Amino acid sequence: MKKIYKIEGMTCAACAKNIERVSKKVSGIESAEVNYATESLTLTFDENATNIEEVFEKIEKAGYKAVSNNIKKVYKIEGMTCAACAKNIERVSKKVSGIEGAEVNYATEFLTLTFDEKATNLAEVLGQIEKAGYKASEKIDVKKDTHESLKQRLIFSSIFAIPLFIVSMIPMLLGGIGVAIPPILDHMQYPKLHALMQIILVTPIVIINFKIFTGGFKSLFNGSPNMNSLIAVGTSSAYLYGIYGVYVIFAHDMHFDLYFESAGIILALVILGKYLESISKGKTSEAIKKLVELAPKTAIILQDETEKEVPVESVKVGDIIVVKPGSRVPVDGEVVFGSSYVDESMLTGESIPVSKEIGSSIFGATINKNGVLHYKALKVGEDTTISQIIKLVEEAQGSKAPIAKMADIVAGYFVPVVIALALTASVAWLISGENFKFALQIFISVLVIACPCALGLATPTAIMVATGKGAENGILIKSGESLETAYKVNTVIFDKTGTITQGKPKVTDIYPTSNLEKDELLKIAASCESNSEHPLGEAIVNEAKERKFELLKTDFFESITGQGIKVNLENISGEILIGNKKLMDTNNIDTEKETSVMDKLAVEGKTPMFISIDNELKGIIAVADTIKENSRRAVAILHDMGIEVAMITGDNEKTAKAIAKEVNIDIVIAEVLPQDKALEVKKLQNRNKIVAMVGDGINDAPALAQSNVGIAIGQGTDVAIESADIVLMRSDILDVPTAISLSKKTIRNIKQNLFWAFGYNVLGIPVAMGVLHIFGGQLLNPMIGALAMSFSSVSVLTNALRLRKFTPMK
Repeated sequence: MKKIYKIEGMTCAACAKNIERVSKKVSGIESAEVNYATESLTLTFDENATNIEEVFEKIEKAGYKAVSNNIKKVYKIEGMTCAACAKNIERVSKKVSGIEGAEVNYATEFLTLTFDEKATNLAEVLGQIEKAGYKASEKIDVKKDTHESLKQRLIFSSIFAIPLFIVSMIPMLLGGIGVAIPPILDHMQYPKLHALMQIILVTPIVIINFKIFTGGFKSLFNGSPNMNSLIAVGTSSAYLYGIYGVYVIFAHDMHFDLYFESAGIILALVILGKYLESISKGKTSEAIKKLVELAPKTAIILQDETEKEVPVESVKVGDIIVVKPGSRVPVDGEVVFGSSYVDESMLTGESIPVSKEIGSSIFGATINKNGVLHYKALKVGEDTTISQIIKLVEEAQGSKAPIAKMADIVAGYFVPVVIALALTASVAWLISGENFKFALQIFISVLVIACPCALGLATPTAIMVATGKGAENGILIKSGESLETAYKVNTVIFDKTGTITQGKPKVTDIYPTSNLEKDELLKIAASCESNSEHPLGEAIVNEAKERKFELLKTDFFESITGQGIKVNLENISGEILIGNKKLMDTNNIDTEKETSVMDKLAVEGKTPMFISIDNELKGIIAVADTIKENSRRAVAILHDMGIEVAMITGDNEKTAKAIAKEVNIDIVIAEVLPQDKALEVKKLQNRNKIVAMVGDGINDAPALAQSNVGIAIGQGTDVAIESADIVLMRSDILDVPTAISLSKKTIRNIKQNLFWAFGYNVLGIPVAMGVLHIFGGQLLNPMIGALAMSFSSVSVLTNALRLRKFTPMK
């Protein structure tokens, strides 16, 4: 076969020859041709005998890089009913020449195709998918809400299924316990009336749920049976046999067993399962849209010393951009004029704005708090930090999450096995001398008792109860898939700011160094900071307001960028300085006596604010982002559950370690750039860790999407919430172990449900095949089989309802 790759790193025609030479050394390569002008490598090779990775390694060792020339496209898939459908779509897609990869995300209903554009006929792929019974659409619209459609089907099915159950099953139950049967329900006394009532009631149910038959048989004939296939085979056999029975009753005026209730009630129960599943599925995330909205649509650029507003798409590298107070930064760059504080919380998650001056880096979508900045554009378009985050979220959300759907996987084997058993048993009885009616009864009995109505309810009912219980306790679980994955989690990563900590700086310590009282020192500091816009100053002012201090008036105020403030207050003689140690050193104010206090604060991860009056140090006020009330308890519970706990932050390592020590966290990942958070998650996943990421900022969105389970704090940003699988509406991280515990109990419940569902089949199928009849026993009446299936559904539903007793962690 032939493939084209893009080559990076070539500087001359000799490079092309070198790449051809090293490529041909690999076994199986028939030819290698490099076009220096287009920087492309065309390889002709034996697909079965060639290791392409080895070719890439040889090219890389030679100092170049080969990149696949394949492109990716995402399609919306309609018509899937289970994980087996996803596998089927992947299988038929990969059959088409040129398709390198086909991944279906069952949760989002997206198909991602990787293919060689020149060698692939996409129309053929779409045709294969349609032939398999599904529809692929390139235009990605908001997911169609099928909830109402299923609800209507369930209501109409129930309207006919309930009286059908009464007409067909109640007489048998009453007769079994010796109670007189109402004449109108006596099928022995009025067989024609009884048959007519049943066919009138069952036919609408079959028509309403006709999609089950079309989809089920199509998948069966394509060699990829799913849950619908078994339902379709079982119920249609029962229905057709029932029609034959009606013919016998009317033609010969005699009693004949009808199995319409098997078809009707099973279809109603299956549609109930699908309806419950539709409720538990979350809607497609709008995180990408919200991220895009963060970036401003226009930018102000300087042209010949004149400000000009242009679309952000028009900004080029090297342009000088003006950002005014309160405005969002359009693209990434470097400050060339002015100074200010910039809120980077949407990127770093840190609540404290960052000081910017000439030479400082500045990032798109961040907010300029005060002061005018001029900066040179260095990264525009797709190269900006916010664009990279958008790309990471798209990739993480589009990637395939291997979520086990036990019922669907087993159904893939279960359907053909059951059909084979039914055919084998009926043919065997025919060969043994029994008549066609007997053999047909065996065939239908096996299919009816094997029809997995309980199997279809096992997962969605448990998930439905669990998600309802979670919501009751302030835990919003967006989909059944995330609940199914959460029970496997063995590592939880917490974002620091706003998750482990409060997310807002607060005064933690006051250290007077002279004869001033603590309250007096705080009052002076707050009075000075009342004109400041710095967040650390705001923390001091807020503390004074909480204590209801009356602040002093300022006679003079000056902000010293990157250091602090210089103030004169009424009734206070001498100049007052408040700021960092650099401000004190610049003004020759001695701080050596307070070294032990400074060291203590550093170890505790607190920021010291020095206050001097008339060139004499009067005290230190420490400000820090305090730990949330339940952080320690949440970490302790996770440890008790055998789960490793990590903390990730853009903050400095010293502060991060101080907080981690206080909360007893196992792993500290500090000084991490926004785009690297998802990478850190991936590193843990590569070590076979099942990772839950807990965060609240926009910068957490890629990591939340990349993780196996993303958990967002409810008071966090909309993007973080949209990117997550689970949202803690009460913003209490104690709900993290609660959510995982709920998941574990739910999965245990689902496994119990599956046991009950399969238990009836394992016991019932041999009986339906006539094993007992061989030894002189009775044949299994399909009506008894249908009743057994009904009991299996009741067992499953009752077991699922036990999850209502779940209690949250405390």
